[in-house]
Amino acid sequence: MSSVSASRASSFVVATIGGLFVLAPVASDAQWWRSAPYDFESCADVAEKAKTREEKTEKLAECNAKFAGRRKPGGGYTYYDFMQDRTFDIAGPNPTPEEQKKIDEQYTAYLERERRNHLSAVQAAKQQQPELPPAEGIQQVSLRTEPTSPPIETEKVPIPVASPVKQAARIKAAQCAKNQFSCDWPRLSESINELKRLFNPQQQQPAKQKKG
Repeated sequence: MSSVSASRASSFVVATIGGLFVLAPVASDAQWWRSAPYDFESCADVAEKAKTREEKTEKLAECNAKFAGRRKPGGGYTYYDFMQDRTFDIAGPNPTPEEQKKIDEQYTAYLERERRNHLSAVQAAKQQQPELPPAEGIQQVSLRTEPTSPPIETEKVPIPVASPVKQAARIKAAQCAKNQFSCDWPRLSESINELKRLFNPQQQQPAKQKKG
């Protein structure tokens, strides 16, 4: 009886250990799926769980650099080529070498179309410009003399004339030489009379009384 119980116990231990070995790969596979995203969307989901905004921005940049394709609503992926401003259908999260070759061929054709369109636009602009006159015509126009307009007459402002009295005094003053007795005597006599009036004021009073 004891031997049967011992064998059952040993069998349970073996089964338990075997179960752990079986479950270990499953757990490791689940852990690997969480740490290694398989496309851009799954990578972005992991980046959204970042603790800081800086860490989230950095992880999203890594996802964008690692996966070029984006999921389509109906399945599959699309690749956006910003150089052509065009999307391409691809099978996986990144273009295969064959798909990348086709994208490059389309880009070469796109550049050729752009070059032709530019040349056509330049040619059309030249045709719309008016033709310039010949060089001789330009010289004739430049040598032609334009009629000159008559000068505008301005109103003359009259110059004031000095009065005869002032003019005679100026002429007399100009004719008198400096320090000449005949010119200086009137001024000297007037100064002497003023001095007499200051020293003898009584001489003026009788004259005033006689007049009265």
